[in-house]
Amino acid sequence: MTDDGPDSSSRKPGLAAIALFGVLAAVVLGSASGFSDPATGFPAGESIIHNIGYALFDIDLGEIPSEGFLAAFLIIAIALDVALDSAVYLAKQEDEGTIVSALTDGGQDIVDGDVAATDETDETNRGGDR
Repeated sequence: MTDDGPDSSSRKPGLAAIALFGVLAAVVLGSASGFSDPATGFPAGESIIHNIGYALFDIDLGEIPSEGFLAAFLIIAIALDVALDSAVYLAKQEDEGTIVSALTDGGQDIVDGDVAATDETDETNRGGDR
């Protein structure tokens, strides 16, 4: 017999979180025992930045193999580029089916590339802050 009351459904996310924590703890504790040598680090006096630059231009001057760093560097660069492009796309407004730039010219209406004439427009008022 199953209990479909309000207490049963409120326990499911908590039980799922505990199960996920148990799985992650088992993975971390299991992998930590697999490392026999402590991390030795990089040689003293070597520059990771220079080695990534050498790898970018395929120059064999670096002491540290940096192809793994280069892959991570390029993946992060692509992800940041996608984030920037997405932010620009989301900053645009859509007005009557056309995309209008988020930057405006002081609030004047633009129709087919020209400033739309209104009854309030005269020679002394040419836009800007009002």
